[in-house]
Amino acid sequence: MTGCENYWMVRAFFLLILACALAGCKTLPPPTPLEQLNAQEAQGHAVFQARCASCHNDRKNAALRGPAMIGVFKKPALPSGAPANDERVTATILHGHGLMPAMGNTMDQQDVDDLLAYLHTL
Repeated sequence: MTGCENYWMVRAFFLLILACALAGCKTLPPPTPLEQLNAQEAQGHAVFQARCASCHNDRKNAALRGPAMIGVFKKPALPSGAPANDERVTATILHGHGLMPAMGNTMDQQDVDDLLAYLHTL
């Protein structure tokens, strides 16, 4: 290998390392502490515990039956690839997706709004 080829391989390697660091090595900020939640977020936490916690973790990044919800709105996309926004999360809650059952018949709009407020704190 010539010196010029070696230079370009080393440079390409470092650019690859830099690209990986910028793209996938970001850590998410921690969830808002429970004692700092406002009334709506606290009610959303109660809804989460009653409706979602059997399948989803909320305060740690480990899947249960479904994906962890920590940082759900701090990432560009949901695990399904859909945008991480209120509209898509609400649609998933109400209509289900994959193995997740639809909750539309069992939750009123206030519960959904409270749950969304809580999910934004994760």
